[in-house]
Amino acid sequence: MKIHISGGRVVDPASGLDEQCDLFIAAGRIAGLSTAPDGYVADRTIDARGRIVCPGLIDLSARLREPGYEYRATLESELAAAVAGGVTTLACPPDTDPPLDEPGLVEMLKYRARSLNFANVLPVGALTLGLAGARITEMGELSEAGCVAFGQGVVPVADTAVLLRAMEYAATFDYAVWLQPLEAFLVRGGVAHDGEVATRLGLAGIPTLAETLALDSLLSLARATGVRLHVCRVSSGAGLDRIEAARAAGVKVTCDVAVHHLMLSDENIAHFDPNCHLVPPLRSLADRDALRQGLADGRITALCSDHTPVDDDAKQLPFAEAEAGASALELLLPLALLWGAELGLSLCQTLARVSCDPGRVLGAGVGHLSVGAAADLCIFDPHESWLVCRDTLVSQGKNTPYLGQTLTGRVCHTLRAGQVVFERQDR
Repeated sequence: MKIHISGGRVVDPASGLDEQCDLFIAAGRIAGLSTAPDGYVADRTIDARGRIVCPGLIDLSARLREPGYEYRATLESELAAAVAGGVTTLACPPDTDPPLDEPGLVEMLKYRARSLNFANVLPVGALTLGLAGARITEMGELSEAGCVAFGQGVVPVADTAVLLRAMEYAATFDYAVWLQPLEAFLVRGGVAHDGEVATRLGLAGIPTLAETLALDSLLSLARATGVRLHVCRVSSGAGLDRIEAARAAGVKVTCDVAVHHLMLSDENIAHFDPNCHLVPPLRSLADRDALRQGLADGRITALCSDHTPVDDDAKQLPFAEAEAGASALELLLPLALLWGAELGLSLCQTLARVSCDPGRVLGAGVGHLSVGAAADLCIFDPHESWLVCRDTLVSQGKNTPYLGQTLTGRVCHTLRAGQVVFERQDR
């Protein structure tokens, strides 16, 4: 289908383009910017006046809950939520049930995702069998099945000898290793940042040291092996300082931050809201501000949703007993816009952290609007406000700290490979 997107403000962070112009799509790809190709006749025209046309968002962490946790969410419900939030490409962690540790599971997941025809799904394979941290997986076979990287989700590898062997193997074949810095014994039993708020509330704390000790180990192993390391969900200023020092020393390391850690702090758990029970925990205001600035100046590579839908039975419990995680696929864009506005960033700078920058981490050739590129697009109204409530969230997971709040910036259309996969019907 040939689609003409008319009159929108086209923002492409990869090239720096930010101007009002038309965009022309044919055969699933961008066929022209400003000027239509010779003989071009559109099958459909989308009026984008007053709206932003940008690359489809790229999310480096979205749990789709299949296989194994379909009672919390389904592949269909979460991919529908992704495109409702303007996300056209997402990476899913390996901590499913069973974990993504063998090729058949990966192939099944990708087949199911293709058949639904929503967003591109890029699985992160398990680094160790069963995520048990004892034996490394057949990374070559998993890579052939479609895995873009290898990680452990939120399950740390306590045995550094296993981790060393895994990194050595990954480095040999230039596979990326994505790991969350969690020191297993310091995390155990904790539910909140180890600070004044947790002490006042009587909650078991997780110290910043749980992140920095794990980072020291991961970065040392990455330096020794030469592996491409991506640090998932940095949560503290001290952790960010370590990553920056390692990068300056030549370690091939990138990192991301979850959108909730960019906007919230441990002060938000003061009313025992179980939707604020996250891994890693929300940390201090100083940490939050360091993360906000680190993302703005590029020391943090990308912003992700860390989307983790949890069923009501597991969330509507006392804070310490509730399952960790927050739903965020549909909030990634408006919260990114809010962060960018509060720090005085340009729209190009803001959108880069959820498009071309995570695209470079994936190495998948996505996240830009150049002629010939796949037509993965997000069209949104930057001024439309909407109420975050159970009825306005497409995701089966309604567990978000933003329930009842009004956010600004709403997706109108999402296109993947030149097809309209989401169109808001209430306009």
